[in-house]
Amino acid sequence: MSNNYFSFKQFTVWQSDCALKVCTDACLFGAWVAAHVKDDAPANILDIGTGTGLLSLLLAQKIPAAQIDAVEIDAAAAAQAASNAEATGWNIKVHNTAIENFSSIKYQHIISNPPFFSNDLKSDDALRNKAMHSTTLTLVSLFTCAVNLLEKEGNFSVLIPYARATELEKLAAQFGLLIFKKALVQQTPTQEPFRAMYILSNAVTSPAEVEQIIIKENEQYTADFATYLKDYYLFL
Repeated sequence: MSNNYFSFKQFTVWQSDCALKVCTDACLFGAWVAAHVKDDAPANILDIGTGTGLLSLLLAQKIPAAQIDAVEIDAAAAAQAASNAEATGWNIKVHNTAIENFSSIKYQHIISNPPFFSNDLKSDDALRNKAMHSTTLTLVSLFTCAVNLLEKEGNFSVLIPYARATELEKLAAQFGLLIFKKALVQQTPTQEPFRAMYILSNAVTSPAEVEQIIIKENEQYTADFATYLKDYYLFL
């Protein structure tokens, strides 16, 4: 059973009321995005499908001046994300609504760890299915909403299973977004990539940078992984 909370150096994520708990790939994704966009200092950020609020918290630690809006369709998860955010005092506001119904300003950066799976076997947990499977939010719907809410030269960051990377890249091109940065994530050096992380933009002027990140080697976190997570994880 997962712990009811996950402690980081500057905040704690309580997660008992959320279908999806804190996981390594989501932590890496948030830290990776924060590392690449913090120097741009986006004034506002939108987190689509925030769940526990993890991505918003990871970004807020690195970009404390940004106003972050976090959208979550599940009421219990939204309440817990709001509580996690309020405990930090950072500029995070959680909205309990579907992103399709969310009307707001344009954002300089949008981030999402969306429902991953389209045709995979589902569990008996309805909330977990909603959080993990793209039955309530398809990639097309996600891109439609993100493009409508993104500033002209804004960035859109997405985490996706590696098996759906080609699908995502084709969809991004259809919506006029180019790959600014891309990282392929492996659990170990001998395993194939299992996640792909993207920062997309409609203002790219140079070829995409592609990075390979291996999480563990010889049962230890790699230097690359530690570089991104050292400001967050308690024992790095």
